[in-house]
Amino acid sequence: MVVTGASSGIGAATAHELARRGAAVVLAARSVDALETVADECHSLGGRAVPVPTDVTDLAAVERLATRAAAVFGRVDAWVNNAAVSVYGRIDEVPVDQWRRVIDVILMGSAYGVRAALPYLRAAGGGVLVNNASVLAGVTMPYITAYDTAKHGVRGLSNTVRQELRAAGDHTISVCTVLPASIDTPFFRHAANHTGRELRPPPPVYPPEVAARTIVRAIQRPTREAYAGAAARALEFQWRMAPALTERLLGMYAARFQFGPSPAAPTTGALFAEGVADARQDGGWHGRRRRAVRATAALGLAAGTAAGTVAAVARRVRR
Repeated sequence: MVVTGASSGIGAATAHELARRGAAVVLAARSVDALETVADECHSLGGRAVPVPTDVTDLAAVERLATRAAAVFGRVDAWVNNAAVSVYGRIDEVPVDQWRRVIDVILMGSAYGVRAALPYLRAAGGGVLVNNASVLAGVTMPYITAYDTAKHGVRGLSNTVRQELRAAGDHTISVCTVLPASIDTPFFRHAANHTGRELRPPPPVYPPEVAARTIVRAIQRPTREAYAGAAARALEFQWRMAPALTERLLGMYAARFQFGPSPAAPTTGALFAEGVADARQDGGWHGRRRRAVRATAALGLAAGTAAGTVAAVARRVRR
């Protein structure tokens, strides 16, 4: 099992879930020390793990990762594209090179992973590709335009690759997209920030194990798409039922809940820096979870009520 972005957060949690099942895991990320720590933890959980420092924006490096995985363990059965970074700020305030870096890591990194993995999955007689997208592959929130754009692209990548495999008569490789809600990871502390305000995850905030277990289930029992956290499914349903209203509500919601009370100086975070990750899975947002559920319930009730009103009006018009 190859997992990118494995040095912290969802990637590290996924490696742990796989190790508990006795899997052999190849860990990829830029942070060498963090990868070695996660590898040691996987060994202690009963799995086997090999750290392979990799920048997923470099196609040659990703191809070397695939070659290394097959050389060490003899085959590749599953590949999880999970690496991600982000930059916060309005589109006209974010430097172009930082915007492009987010696209390169998330979208191009996933595409490079797919290209590198396919030959080895075929050689193994089949396998599973898992692309970790986000609920923001189906809905959007302001101030993270590059991230939203890249995650929408990852979902489209999965769908298109699935079509291509089917058209070629290749039914041995499954392509799964995982769509997590807001997850308690160091992601928000590592993000580049040009908003002038401290960042925090919009509630409700789920523990990283929720996303990790969803990814592992997708490997064990492949499915087209899988949501991690009930809020993710609910938000996308609301968006489909009443897109204009939900878009407006999420815009107001993000402006209220994505930021903390303290000011923050501009930073590039972990966009270009290596060695930032520390093998930590959670981001320390545990105390917000109970309040988060209440806040999200209110949002869901408002959007759900509005969607019901729209449907009722539509039925009345048809009559």
